[in-house]
Formats: sequence, structure tokens, C-alpha cells
Amino acid sequence: MPEGDAVWRTAKRLNDAFADTALTECDLRVPRYATLDLSGETVSEVVSRGKHLLMRIGINTLHSHLKMEGAWQIYARGSRWRRPWHQARAVLSNERWQAVGFSLGALDVVPIEQERSLVGHLGPDLLGADWDPDRAVTNLRADPGRAIGLALLDQTNLAGIGNIYRSEVCFVRGVDPRRATGAVADLGRLVEVASTMLRANLDHAAIVTTGNLRRGQQTWAYGRAGEPCRRCRTTIVRDYLGDGPDTERSIYVCPSCQT
Repeated sequence: MPEGDAVWRTAKRLNDAFADTALTECDLRVPRYATLDLSGETVSEVVSRGKHLLMRIGINTLHSHLKMEGAWQIYARGSRWRRPWHQARAVLSNERWQAVGFSLGALDVVPIEQERSLVGHLGPDLLGADWDPDRAVTNLRADPGRAIGLALLDQTNLAGIGNIYRSEVCFVRGVDPRRATGAVADLGRLVEVASTMLRANLDHAAIVTTGNLRRGQQTWAYGRAGEPCRRCRTTIVRDYLGDGPDTERSIYVCPSCQT
């Protein structure tokens, strides 16, 4: 699933192509919106909220979530798509550009004033104007017995962290993601590091947390199982963490640096 910075970049590309323009085509290829046509309406803006995308069109909001397989791609009008037509769930055009939402995990249309019904449950957005680190810390502390690695992925606590940043934030702070949240000494510093990491990666697609852009050198722990820790040379270990068997996802830990 894309991390919050990737969704932010998607929103920016859509906003750059569609903001302040009228739609000339609106084809929503899901049954409940098959007859809804927003052609002629003006797109005021496209914004991200955590991992959600909100395109404000006239008095309505087109909400989408990419989940695991989804993507929005933008083409010059008349260009050939890079993914199969049958994966398209939304096709939007203005006079110059065409945006295609492929394999979207969620697609909704609601009046703008009802956006909260779709994203109101989210915690403060690490990349949003509403970013509030104190509120994020308060949310995390609400369940002190929960593993910090699970609490960070819970979008109701703070919105935008995915599996890569979860591993990297925990490594940088020397925290085993399996540690109880209530046992993490400085949650304020931890969420500050998370915000810094996401913001540092807004201008490029590759996630780089080490400061080294070279392939294979970009992360501290994520994806490096069996390799030596960049700090102490202890072998990085891969484990799984989840609220249950169906929700387990990979974590990467240095047994020496993360206690």
C-alpha cells in the first residue's frame, strides 16, 4: 500500500493537471455511480488526507483510496494507457489531460460537506496543514499496551505512515516495533522523526531515510533482512507483526540497536 508521501505526490500531480479546469469527461466505472456524470463541473482542488485522495468537483468530492493495487495515472489526451482498460475504475478528462484511476480500492462521491463521513476518523495528517504532533502522541498513548509498530500503522492515531516508514522510524529511534507503546520513552520525538522522514521524501519517488540515494543504500532496516546493520553490523532480522494472523506484516529489526 502506498505511503502517505506517495499519495501526496499523486494528489499534487492531479491538482496540477486539473485544478481550476472544467471536466469534459467523467466516466465512473463502478455500478452505483455508473449514471453519474460530473462533466462540465469545475475541479477546485485535489488534496490528500493520509492515504486518501479527495478531488473536489463542483459541490461534490470524488474520494478514492489506492489500497494495494490502485494508481492514478495522467495522460495527454489521446495517449495510450499503460495499464489494461478493464482495470480502469474512473476516467476524468479536461481539454488537455486525462486521468485514469486503475484498480482503485475505494471510490465514492459525496457532497463536499460530507467528506468527514469518509476521512473524519483519521488522525492528524503527517503531511497536512492540520498536522498536530501533540494530538498524535495523545492518540498513541490511548492504548499503552499495544505494540508501537501496530499503533503507528493505525491511521486513526496519525495518518500517512506505511510499512516502510514504520520500520525506519522505529530503527532511527532505537525502538523495537514490538515494544508496548506505553514503554516508549519519547513518543513526541518519534512522531517528529516520522513527520520529518515523510516530508523529506516529497520531491522524489524513492523512499530515502539514510540520506544516501544509491540503490541498496536508501533505508536503515526495511528490506534488509540478513544484512548487517549500518550502525553496529548486527544482522537485521525480519519478523511479522499484526493484530491477528490475517493482519501480520513484515517488520525489520536490529536486535542490538532496537531494544
